[in-house]
Amino acid sequence: MLLIAFFGCGSGGSAASSPTPQAASPAPTLSRGMSASHVCLIVFENEGYGSVLGSPSLPYFNTLATRYGLATNYFANQHSSLGDYFVLTAGEAIHLNSVGDYDGIVNDDNVVRELDSHNKTWKVYAESLPSAGYLGASTYPYKKQHNPFAYLSDVINDPSQANNLVPFREFAGDLVNGRLPNYAYILPNLQDDMHDCPLGKGESCTIADKQSTADNWLRTNIEPLINSPGFQRDGLLIITFDEAELTDVTKGGGHIATVIVGSNVKQGYKSTTLYEHESTLRLTLEALGILNFPGKAATAPSMSEFFQ
Repeated sequence: MLLIAFFGCGSGGSAASSPTPQAASPAPTLSRGMSASHVCLIVFENEGYGSVLGSPSLPYFNTLATRYGLATNYFANQHSSLGDYFVLTAGEAIHLNSVGDYDGIVNDDNVVRELDSHNKTWKVYAESLPSAGYLGASTYPYKKQHNPFAYLSDVINDPSQANNLVPFREFAGDLVNGRLPNYAYILPNLQDDMHDCPLGKGESCTIADKQSTADNWLRTNIEPLINSPGFQRDGLLIITFDEAELTDVTKGGGHIATVIVGSNVKQGYKSTTLYEHESTLRLTLEALGILNFPGKAATAPSMSEFFQ
């Protein structure tokens, strides 16, 4: 239900301290091992690969990265959060305004349109979202610019689709009661996603404070998902970051960690294939049996190498 990636070495997968780019071709058909009933995507904020891999402040995250799949040669597309989030959902960065926001409605093909046309269910579980169906401005610590679904025409113009944007507090109940959708976008708030200082820390916190808070949030909320019977059967979780620190402009948005978690994921697999966010968009649809990909996801490398 969630997506996560780490580091690796070629299509065979092995440990490597300095991964080198390796080309990959999009898979024309669905690999059996990729098939999932539920896919979850979690995006954390503004931390580069070297900052999180091996960090003592992120023990749970690193346990997942070691046990499951790690994309070691994965890069964000740009240094603008919303632009990266648009790539993860629409396959295009979309033209942002001078303050990194978007003034219009995104009419491009996107993950919601593809899910709906293939009769797949979806939800956004957004921490601190004021109410179900909320499409308004940021209300701290909820950040609209981290919720690309709130900009999509398919959501804005259809109240039934907008109601799929729900507060994160509904996630635990949906998990326990077997109501999780086929696709879930799980959005921590600014105090839990490594962007801002944690609640109660004021503005004088350290990077370690941010990381440990996010790691505790991940363990508390996501470990029950990973351990659930449905996820153990055929769930998929992807955990990634929107961008690296501003000092890293490699490939546009810098080197980031992405971890792929699931029962069909190769255990301890480390890939050195060059990936960016459009490959994650491709994976979220491909795993659900959808082979029509929005924007640049159509030509992005498939992440099928992670699966048995």
